[in-house]
Amino acid sequence: MLIRIPSPSAVRSSEITPERVYRNRRQFLAELGIGAVGLLAAGCSDAKDAPVPAAPGAALTIASRSERAAGETVTPIETVTTYNNYYEFGTNKEDPAQNAHTLKTRPWTVKIDGECEAPGTFDLDTLLKPHALEERIYRHRCVEAWSIVVPWDGVPLADLLKRFKPTSKAKYVAFETIHDKAQMPDARWSGIELPYVEGLRIDEAMHPLAFLSVGMYGKTMPNQNGAPLRLTVPWKYGFKSIKSIVRISFVESMPPTTWNKLQAGEYGFYSNVNPEVQHPRWSQKSERRLGELFKRPTLMFNGYPEAAPLYAGMDLRKFF
Repeated sequence: MLIRIPSPSAVRSSEITPERVYRNRRQFLAELGIGAVGLLAAGCSDAKDAPVPAAPGAALTIASRSERAAGETVTPIETVTTYNNYYEFGTNKEDPAQNAHTLKTRPWTVKIDGECEAPGTFDLDTLLKPHALEERIYRHRCVEAWSIVVPWDGVPLADLLKRFKPTSKAKYVAFETIHDKAQMPDARWSGIELPYVEGLRIDEAMHPLAFLSVGMYGKTMPNQNGAPLRLTVPWKYGFKSIKSIVRISFVESMPPTTWNKLQAGEYGFYSNVNPEVQHPRWSQKSERRLGELFKRPTLMFNGYPEAAPLYAGMDLRKFF
């Protein structure tokens, strides 16, 4: 019999969500005239009407296996698919698994534009067809001091980007997620500016560790985890790994990113895992794997020293 012990460090979303986001949600509720009674009634609805959490789909054909977190225990899939950050589908950790079934992931097109010689809009299945999927077991750390170890399935980001022939003006790569109010009705409660946007320096995007994931645990990715296409940057905090990508742009200047726009003093553009940089509201020096009882020290670059040369000569306290 499998007994799951919830993490003793579990906290409510209001305790880990930036204050501005939290206040925006409360203000929105107040403006709509939805008080505590209404919220309580909604929370007590008949369980039989609750949506069924989305589950991983069809098995994927994995051409090769690349171990990047060797020796570590993979986090159970049940945990990874039911404890998520995806504000467009709710701000509590369990919300995305319950609500993300409204997202339609086929057909799915991705626009590639900006400073490149071969821009265009492509169907996702056509875009990835020439590539053999890899499996990479990566650590994935969130800024709230919890982490997971996941076998992601997908392709190296550099392999895809090179096909569009970025020019010498392409200094950064910007990413944008889908923003569809019909498919994401909970987005209005998110308290963040949408669509969600992220970015990397071009050399970060071309690094062998940077990955575009289309599945996990050998199966197609559940909606709540970023289906059908998400970024996976394992040496950075989890919010850099943008979900449900619909646009990739090569740009000359540093692109805006969602959490940096919201709270620049807490969420820098680089967002590298660095235990020596203190978050204004909590320590970054330790973390707890979901499902584990005890904390462990946080590793520089999340335990991926091969990313360090990207930042040679930079003051990582200033460029956090």
